[in-house]
Amino acid sequence: MFPIITQILKPIALIGLIGLAACQSAGGVTVGNADPQMAEYEVTLRSTWTQSNHPFEYPEAGVLTGPHFSGLIGATHDGQYEIFAEGKTPTPGLERLSEEGKHDPLNREIQAAIAAGNVGALFETDPLRDFSQGVSARFRIDERHPQVSAVAMIAPSPDWFAGVRNLNLMENGQWVRSRTVTLYGYDSGGDTGATYKAPDMDANPKQATRLAKDPHFVKNGQLIPVGTLTFTKL
Repeated sequence: MFPIITQILKPIALIGLIGLAACQSAGGVTVGNADPQMAEYEVTLRSTWTQSNHPFEYPEAGVLTGPHFSGLIGATHDGQYEIFAEGKTPTPGLERLSEEGKHDPLNREIQAAIAAGNVGALFETDPLRDFSQGVSARFRIDERHPQVSAVAMIAPSPDWFAGVRNLNLMENGQWVRSRTVTLYGYDSGGDTGATYKAPDMDANPKQATRLAKDPHFVKNGQLIPVGTLTFTKL
């Protein structure tokens, strides 16, 4: 069981929900929720993807090419939006995120869902390179968009990523105080590479997104987590 993380870690990105005039803020950070149907959370990404936990072909250290996670990107949303789903082919945004760690065009896909009313807010962090630390983002969430999904590339890799989807932060009409989610590796289905540093081998046609059960993420026959996401209500 992973401990619940309550401290604020740097760097922190704050992206507000459109139309939050009812919320009082100072310096761009919400200090109170005038509307009880809204809340503010901090999400923190931490890594458990280490050489001791994942010894098979674990990538060697390097300033830019060593093991790291891309910046986390996510959204608050209703039941109509999916950032990824097992058994479905990846969107162009998820494919590029999982192959290159780039937030574009996934950020534009999320912004289009905001315009359509299915997403409430977009949030992002910087990459996670120092695994003794974590990266965090703050976001606002409302009753119309009580679910949250987020993804980050496992890098380097052909198209492997970690993430959570459709996590509901409202239970019995109340916002949960905190929730820690264990993260496992996924294969987005956009590339056929089978090693961390495999050359680009684009899948044509695209394959379905699936849990990554490659030897890199299995130990003694068990899937090994690569990290945690902790959501803490502020």
